[in-house]
Amino acid sequence: MDVLKDEILKKFGEHVKDLRTKSGLTQDEVVLNSSKITKGTVSDIENGKRNFAFTTLIDLAKGLNVSPKDLLNFKFD
Repeated sequence: MDVLKDEILKKFGEHVKDLRTKSGLTQDEVVLNSSKITKGTVSDIENGKRNFAFTTLIDLAKGLNVSPKDLLNFKFD
């Protein structure tokens, strides 16, 4: 993966973790609120280690109790 993609994934992961902690949710609770994601997936996303499918984004939003728009509302440049 190139440096720009790595940086975007890292910033997105930080954003996801910030949304989760501000909501008072654990990674386990995000998994319980979602349909198909695992704790490993949530951890990988938060640590910028996973580039994932659109359906995972939707499921992650569901798990965090936010809209997909909220997930995508972050600065990456």
